[in-house]
Amino acid sequence: MRILRYVIVLLAVAGALIVMAGVYARSQVRASLPMVDGTSRVPGLSATVKVDRDSLGVPTITGQSREDVARALGFLHAQDRFFQMDLQRRQPAGELSGLVGPRALAADEAVRVHRFRNVAHRAFEQTEPAYRRLLEAYAAGVNTGLAALGAAPFEYLVLRAVPEPWKPEDSILTVLAMFNTLQGRQGLFEQTMGAMRDSLPEPMFRFLATAGSEWDTPVVGSAIVRPPTPGPDVFDLRKMHHTETQNHRNTEQPLLKAACNEPLGKDLFVASVFQCFRDEHLIAGSNNWAVDAAHSASGTALVANDMHLAINVPTIWYRASFAFPDPAGPAATEHINGVTLPGLPSMVVGSNGHVAWGFTNSGGDWSDLVMIDPDARDATQYLTPDGAKPFETYRETLAAKGADLKTIQVRWTIWGPIVWKDAKGREYAQRWIAHDAAALSSDITRPERARTVDELMIAVAGLGIPNQNVTMGDTTGRIAWTIGGAIPRRVGHDGLTPASWADGTHRWDGYLPAAEFPRIADPAGGRIWTANAPVVDGALLATIGEGGYADGIRARLIRDRLMAIVKATPQDMLHVQLEDTALFLDRWRTLVLDALRQPGAVEAGLQSRQREEFRRLVETTWTGRASPGSVAYRLVRQFRTALVVRVMTTLTSPARRIDPSFDYTRSLRGESPVWQLLTERPAHLLDPQFRTWDELILSAVDEAIAELRKSGPALSDRTWGEFNRAQVWHPLASGIPFFGRYLNMPGDPLPGDVYTPRAHSPRAGPSERMAVSPGHEEDGILHVPTGQSGHPLSPHYNDQYRLWLNGEPSPFLPGPTESTLTLTPR
Repeated sequence: MRILRYVIVLLAVAGALIVMAGVYARSQVRASLPMVDGTSRVPGLSATVKVDRDSLGVPTITGQSREDVARALGFLHAQDRFFQMDLQRRQPAGELSGLVGPRALAADEAVRVHRFRNVAHRAFEQTEPAYRRLLEAYAAGVNTGLAALGAAPFEYLVLRAVPEPWKPEDSILTVLAMFNTLQGRQGLFEQTMGAMRDSLPEPMFRFLATAGSEWDTPVVGSAIVRPPTPGPDVFDLRKMHHTETQNHRNTEQPLLKAACNEPLGKDLFVASVFQCFRDEHLIAGSNNWAVDAAHSASGTALVANDMHLAINVPTIWYRASFAFPDPAGPAATEHINGVTLPGLPSMVVGSNGHVAWGFTNSGGDWSDLVMIDPDARDATQYLTPDGAKPFETYRETLAAKGADLKTIQVRWTIWGPIVWKDAKGREYAQRWIAHDAAALSSDITRPERARTVDELMIAVAGLGIPNQNVTMGDTTGRIAWTIGGAIPRRVGHDGLTPASWADGTHRWDGYLPAAEFPRIADPAGGRIWTANAPVVDGALLATIGEGGYADGIRARLIRDRLMAIVKATPQDMLHVQLEDTALFLDRWRTLVLDALRQPGAVEAGLQSRQREEFRRLVETTWTGRASPGSVAYRLVRQFRTALVVRVMTTLTSPARRIDPSFDYTRSLRGESPVWQLLTERPAHLLDPQFRTWDELILSAVDEAIAELRKSGPALSDRTWGEFNRAQVWHPLASGIPFFGRYLNMPGDPLPGDVYTPRAHSPRAGPSERMAVSPGHEEDGILHVPTGQSGHPLSPHYNDQYRLWLNGEPSPFLPGPTESTLTLTPR
């Protein structure tokens, strides 16, 4: 009895301790909820700032100067999103493991080679005084907002860590995080192109490497012309031994230093922070377009934008509205509305009442791999146009939480860091805009001050951001497009493949001045569209370069829908953004059905019964859309993937022999060359293990069936929505037992695909949708995934999720005030 009594007492004490710990943890989590009303002191303000929030928690920040607004925005960002900001600065700095431990150590080591913290520090030192003051005001606001919380954000409770203060240079690291996300794989792209060029006859390389497709729909000029299929005198698979055409990838081969490179992106935390994309065609992309006054219901221009990025919790963007006196006319008030990026003081996309603008990632070429020529007399030196120079050597210390310090040595050249050694022992440096402190020091709030499309085109030229297609429209009804960011002036090469720069014949001669930037203004059709595909042709396209364009199918669908609208409204633009027509896969459906209808394709036996079921489902369940309930869409898509992989793996097999780490999918190619071959069916380019192209097609059907049956035996249950199901997750959710899943959004089936304007995939998609006419913001539409707050107990943690998921219009402007926070200087 005495033992039983002790056991009962111990259990009671343990239960009480668990309850007390739970109560304490909840109280600590609640203490970190952001302030939404009352008054808070913010040192450094020149005057009182009012923050009015609407029913979705969207703030309108009213201050007496742009600096005061930046300080207040920093306060709000810190209270709602500091953990997101912390991850964004640590990502390019290679400091994630200091917060989460060794799981991020490999990614840190890969990115530390770029020394981005040093780059950010030097860039901040080169900023103009007015912009420097803005960054300092923002940073001070962040630290004040963080200190005003009753406890650190809940993630630090989970990680048992203390948040570190925000520095002004951390805003430049935030920009560098976007460089990593949007351009971080360009080195891999060029590495892949180089292996193909080194191993294939030039006509075969051009056949596989040319970016153009029949879907391309540039706004100006013609689509890129596909090269002819090389003849058997150029490249003949029949003369290659069977084993030479198989995929023998050596995963032990050192990989180029990129944080999303395999196997680094396989960790869910690392993948979410770096926004690693695994699908063959799932690149960081976006859609945007503009309609001029003649085709807009408002009588002014109409701009639409949806930026496609990884969708995490919280979402990347933070909606906001700024109001402050116009410096050019104090009697007037500036009103700027749109989305901000926590970590930055600027409005990223939106409208200022005079001009509206949106971004899509440019597929241009913004970095080059430089083959290093070592000095034959001294291995510590390399050759340059000015003679031999010693490598600059730096020691970088990685301080992973809970692990010993690890020191790595990185080497730099006059062009950039050494990022790769190939199978032949040749080393490569990377010349990248992101390494150039001067290119990152410009005032990224410049677009906010533009009044016309002409002013905005000048404002974004050379801006310190990852290169973007900037589409814009103003109140006079004019529309325009240009590239935002710095554009290198290449000499002696196109940048598509690695080359030696030792003799000076290949080089960058600085950056283009604003007057030489590619531009389109007021096109004859009255519409401009971009979707990560080529926008222009000829010399303009050559100036931008080729760094990995998307297939032009989204651009084609957008162009066609826009041309069918007589007087466009924001609601019309939303309908285009939600377009999920399966035009891209329609011809693949025809192809597979034709093959399955051939005599002998479906005969007795288990394999043939499965082929018959596959054919029946593709024939009878096709909706013509990438709809969640469609079985046919998923079957056709899986078949296409299997067939493209088979063909491209065989054709690029020589590249794997010279580069064991070669992976053709990094080339972002496949659709156009494979379709050209399927149309012409040349015997010399057919995988030798097959007798006919139809036999290869049927083999791809069997492979698709086998892959689909891994999810369950019945093909009739393999809907598109079963695969394309939302994985909108918090970065820490997988590491929190029992409760982590409650941080995530529901796993809803998603309409659309990367081949439709509604570019949904499980982990990525439209990170915002916007449609607005400058001067008519009250009619505009804007929504984002999840919500304003990163705090799970906030009512604004997920209150915009359903609007985004269902494509329901949400007003561009904040609604009526529901709470007011007053920030005072003392």
